[in-house]
Amino acid sequence: MLEQVAELHTQYSYNNYAAAPVYPNAAFRSLITANPEMHKIFQVIERVAETTSTVLILGESGTGKELIARAIHELSGCKGHFVPVNCGAIPDNLLESELFGYEKGAFTGAVNSKPGRFVLADGGTIFLDEIGEMSPHLQVKLLRVLQERVVEAVGGIKPRQVNVRVIAATNVNLSELVKTGKFREDLFYRLQVVPVEILPLCQRPEDIALLVNHFARKFAKENGRRPLLFSEEVLDAFRRYRWPGNVRELENLVQRLTILVDGDAVYLEDVPSYFFSGDAVRSELSPLAHLPEQGLDFNAVVEAYENSLILQALERTGGNKKAAAKLLNLNRTTLVEKIKKKGLELFAAKDNDPFDSSSFSA
Repeated sequence: MLEQVAELHTQYSYNNYAAAPVYPNAAFRSLITANPEMHKIFQVIERVAETTSTVLILGESGTGKELIARAIHELSGCKGHFVPVNCGAIPDNLLESELFGYEKGAFTGAVNSKPGRFVLADGGTIFLDEIGEMSPHLQVKLLRVLQERVVEAVGGIKPRQVNVRVIAATNVNLSELVKTGKFREDLFYRLQVVPVEILPLCQRPEDIALLVNHFARKFAKENGRRPLLFSEEVLDAFRRYRWPGNVRELENLVQRLTILVDGDAVYLEDVPSYFFSGDAVRSELSPLAHLPEQGLDFNAVVEAYENSLILQALERTGGNKKAAAKLLNLNRTTLVEKIKKKGLELFAAKDNDPFDSSSFSA
């Protein structure tokens, strides 16, 4: 184990460990990516930030939609505040008063008037996250704000003019909600003047090592220890994983490992077992069926897909290589050699396969 750690230190010295490429504009300093499609998105954001257009940010949970919204606000040069609102986290009966404020006596407990988030964001930006969760009643009021630039407090009779940049975000398909009548079509088109779609982490494998390094340094500083080093086998496993929680899930995992791993390095045995289940491993069928415009690394895609199939077969057979080979229509010795070459021995349960030749030294 000490030799392995020394080797990792040689590969990834703390001074030269992979650093994220810096996008020219400092507004994107919190968005770490080497993905060319993401950099194209940054270019679009730079252009739209100079306008007052409404922006709709699309992407799965944990992809960094609020970071994108903050970058737009920073680039816009607005003097007002950036005010985020999670529409899915506030009960509908409270969301209206949170957004638009209320007058004294508007309801039981309203002993004083209170300005809403739109007023607090006057001269700046309001970020409406999970906009798809907004009720039809509030969708009507939001549409009026976008059309007339006025808000009316709950219990109030006098509209108030506001100058607010609206940025909305969602992890659901709003066009589908429009078809089912759950989201207003006119509001949908008002919001998506400029749609910005953020790629999920599983489509950005080149960012895994960069993000791991960034979070390792961040949490090492917080915990008063040296940054963890991650073996190439672990990074490969991370690249194959689906990351349903995206960057937020990766950040939480690195924080957990920083706390729990005793040594300086992370190996496969330190990684939670759910990373290697068949359902969790990222399938490469989609990239093979739909070639990206920027092209791809053919050998890397084929290798990742092969690894995915082997891991799924081992998962289904409880690590029994003979049964896994039968599922894959491979000769058992061929599968054993592939498992050794790819460093997947951890997931092949030798106690289920006692005559495995790989358990004997030459």
